[in-house]
Parts: sequence; structure tokens; C-alpha cells
Amino acid sequence: MEAIQLSELYKIYKDGDRETVALRGASLTVQPGEFVAITGRSGAGKSTLLSLMGGLALPSAGRVVIGGTDIAKLVESERAAFRRETIGIIYQADNLIPFLTAFENVMLPLQLARARNTSRRAHDLLKEVGLSERLRHKPAMLSGGERQRVAIAVALANQPKILLADELTGELDSATADQVMELLDRLNVAHGLTLIVVTHNKNVAARARRWVSIADGQLYESETGYA
Repeated sequence: MEAIQLSELYKIYKDGDRETVALRGASLTVQPGEFVAITGRSGAGKSTLLSLMGGLALPSAGRVVIGGTDIAKLVESERAAFRRETIGIIYQADNLIPFLTAFENVMLPLQLARARNTSRRAHDLLKEVGLSERLRHKPAMLSGGERQRVAIAVALANQPKILLADELTGELDSATADQVMELLDRLNVAHGLTLIVVTHNKNVAARARRWVSIADGQLYESETGYA
């Protein structure tokens, strides 16, 4: 079964009488365990596409099927539960809660999901992303790369099958961005995660094993690794 099946997606934004078509019949199939980079110019619709894959928005037309589930057919509460159990999302801004420590940030989604062994799971995740010595540090005490590592641990807390990353290295220097991408590459291989990275960074895109470009609201397979 495909991890992600996007079929003839349209997304239209309305502002009064004005309509903006962000996606125009975009289709994509991603197999379990694939590492795919989606590239394109600013405003091409990359973030819109990721928000549809993550169930954060609904298409104007077309289907978004994740692991056999058409998420557009779920009510909001069902979609939120499905997203929590199936999909991890990482953003350019780390979105950590500033008054919580790294450990507490990772603990939060585990507690919300009423998971077992939450403390051990949080410790193990922070160790896996190389932050076992920074558990008690709040985000302001961490470097940009460390904050993104915590964000990755948060996204992985509930053992999602799919990890979506939206320009996650956009605020990092090149050396730190390389370290973060090395971590994601290792997680993709070690856990069989389906990894989708939206980026305009050529070096980030080059780490993927499949490349898709977006232009004029449609998706195209790319052989170069960059649109």
C-alpha cells in the first residue's frame, strides 16, 4: 500500500472576489520508506502541498490518501487523531514551547496521546538526536541546530510512519543544516520512515533519493534534484 497518494489536487484560496489557484491537478505517489525532496520557486505551492499531506488543510478538489485513508473524508477530530498517530511535521521555525525544557517539549505529545513509558521514550528520542546532555535546557539555551533536533524528536514522539519537513534548514547555517539532514537521513534508513522534505536549498534536496519539482501548481519528477 502506498504511503501517500495524491490524486488531481486543486487548492484555491479566495479573498473576496479574487481567487488564487495554488495547485492545479497535482498528483503524486510515495511508497513507504521513500525519501523525497519537493523543490520549486517561492510561492510555487510547496507549503500548501505539505499542509494537505499533513491534513492541516483540505483540498478544493482531489484526494489525499495516507496509508489507505482518505483524510478529506474525516471530520476534524478524526483528522487530528489520525495526524497525531501517523504523521510527524517539522517546520522552519522549530515551534517549541519556550518555557518548557527539551525533555518537557518531547514529553508533551506523548502525554497528550496517553502513551506508556513516556519518560523513557522522551529520553531515548533525545539521545537518538544527540541531545542526551541537553534534556533540561529550554529552547533559548539551545543553538538553532539543537532546537531543530528537539523539534525532530517531538515530531517522532508518537512513532509516525510519515515525517514531513517544511524548509526545516531555512534558518540554519550550512554546516548545521548538513548535520540536521544527516540525522534525518539516518532516521529514514534506521526506522523506514517515509520522509518528505520541502526545500529551496539545493544541498538539502541533493540528500534525497527522489526529487519532485512543483511549478504552475503541478508536480513533475526531476532528475537533477532541483527544480
